[in-house]
Amino acid sequence: MKIGWTADRAALHKQRMLNILALASTVLAATPGNAGGISAVDVRDDRVVVRFDDSVEGASAFLLDGPRRIALDIAGAQAGRGRYAGSSAAIAAVRQGQLTEGTARIVLDLAAPTMLGDPQIAPDGKSLSFLLQGVSDTRFRTAVGQGRLRFDAPADMSARPQKRIHSITVPIPPVARGVSLPPIEGARDGARPLVVIDAGHGGHDPGAINPENGKREKDVTLAIAQAIRDQLIRSGRVRVALTRDDDRFLVLQERYGIARKLNADLFISIHADSAENGEAHGATVYTLSETASDREAARLAARENKVDIINGVNLGGQSGDVSSILIDLTQRESMNISANFARLLQREAAPYVPFRSAYHRFASLMVLKAPDTPSVLFETGYISNAEDAAFLASREGQQSIARGVTRAIEVHFARKLAMRDGGSGG
Repeated sequence: MKIGWTADRAALHKQRMLNILALASTVLAATPGNAGGISAVDVRDDRVVVRFDDSVEGASAFLLDGPRRIALDIAGAQAGRGRYAGSSAAIAAVRQGQLTEGTARIVLDLAAPTMLGDPQIAPDGKSLSFLLQGVSDTRFRTAVGQGRLRFDAPADMSARPQKRIHSITVPIPPVARGVSLPPIEGARDGARPLVVIDAGHGGHDPGAINPENGKREKDVTLAIAQAIRDQLIRSGRVRVALTRDDDRFLVLQERYGIARKLNADLFISIHADSAENGEAHGATVYTLSETASDREAARLAARENKVDIINGVNLGGQSGDVSSILIDLTQRESMNISANFARLLQREAAPYVPFRSAYHRFASLMVLKAPDTPSVLFETGYISNAEDAAFLASREGQQSIARGVTRAIEVHFARKLAMRDGGSGG
């Protein structure tokens, strides 16, 4: 494995939005006249060959669960009326459509958990082939969380003039006017993965408060976020930015809006939980769900989302647009990666941070609703619990949390790099 985590920015999923959700688009060049149309999808048992009537530029793929699918995005291709021939026990159906003006998408509906193997683009760029590899349910779910696998055209095609691509933006919802972007710190290599750490609450919103000692959530979340940043900077493997580095208030859209503006690869919102029961303790990781997983998660969603109704201004009226985003494949991919990172965070941080037994929960939290950025909300403990509050407010506790989060981030991006390098073909 290569040392470091230099990511292929062109392959990052935040540039992949479906046309049906593109409310605003900037076309940088006309559609290439010689884009390769999909002429055929040939399936023979465990081998698939996608044929084009002209050369394509490259391709990428990712897996989806519920239902199981393989999505192939072909750069420099146009969806056509190409035939589907052959059969495979692993494939239930094959569909295609136009993702952007210059990228076609092929979706393989799977009858059994299956992964791609040995993907290759032909030297003339007119076909893409790969193997179908049956795997266990557990292996498939793990692969879903790894995100997108990219495979480029052969090196001998590099002399071909590169077609300019289209930039598709989806301002749902936009970053509020006047919000300045924070500095990016850490590795100087601009291709390294970028992690945005969000310290919850701030300014006139203190968050939860311990009734005995007056410890405020906004203070401990900022200290923990800063500790995580410092650990990541010392590691030198990723870049990092904080949504806030002082005691200021940001509405929820501004928080994940900053991550989207910076093209972040991962967004982690730091919080401290509270409960009427002072015995409740331990950390929890939340990922996005339109339906909260249980009553407690629903209460948390209601409490956090109310932050958007401040000073009489309701900033949470995006439900219709958000609902549309959530049906997008890009959102589903982000949610899969987020859930995978939640499990990884518990595994790597457990030696340093006490977790609840049901550590992973789902909630419809506004701060997690960036459609194109894997996001988790990390409730680091209960500020309403005396022992947790002391841990969260202490330098030792903050450093322990930072070590656990840093380990999870490093493993997450190491996995993505291994998947990319291990699966590159051509």
